[in-house]
Amino acid sequence: MSRRSRTHRGKKNTYKTGDRFNKQAKEEGYRARSVYKLSEAQKRFRILAQGQRVLDLGCAPGSWARYAKEVVGGRGTVLGLDLQHVPSLAGVELLQADAFEVTADQLLEALGGPADVVLSDMAPSTTGDRFGDHVRQIRVARRALEIATQVLTPGGNFVCKVFDGEEAHDFVMDVRKRFDSVKRLRPEAVRQTSVEFFVIGLGYTPLAEPAGPG
Repeated sequence: MSRRSRTHRGKKNTYKTGDRFNKQAKEEGYRARSVYKLSEAQKRFRILAQGQRVLDLGCAPGSWARYAKEVVGGRGTVLGLDLQHVPSLAGVELLQADAFEVTADQLLEALGGPADVVLSDMAPSTTGDRFGDHVRQIRVARRALEIATQVLTPGGNFVCKVFDGEEAHDFVMDVRKRFDSVKRLRPEAVRQTSVEFFVIGLGYTPLAEPAGPG
């Protein structure tokens, strides 16, 4: 084993050599190990179901979108959105666009109607500045929540990646205002060194519009 494949503590560097989730993803034909984060959430909370419309934000390289399509089946629709080009996926619609610029109307048209589920594995490019990365990621998560409130059908579900930190609690509380039940999950496939977890909102309830004058 070369020195480059080990950390300064002598532990195996799984980012370079891969761990069991990397190997499982390769064996099962998924493009990334991240699929097992979503599959664990699905097993625990039944977020996805056959025939649903699903929006996958930050879908590159495509493992979440493929898994979602497997669950929703032929009668379901999966739309994957990412800033970068994503190679085609069987049965999945792909839209290359900036999540901060795309409109709800564009998404609804591409989906063919309101979404039953919005997934977001979006994250900014990390810099090593843990607080700065956290702040940037919360901004991304808030955009995912904003999109979810614009395209989700009442009763729909939401899964969103978050980097833990001082602004995470406020974000979770904002999700609680819009969903009947909110769970916090750190899947087994999340690397030990990562600060990420997932907020899962079940049962979307649109906020009541303020009453007009008079």
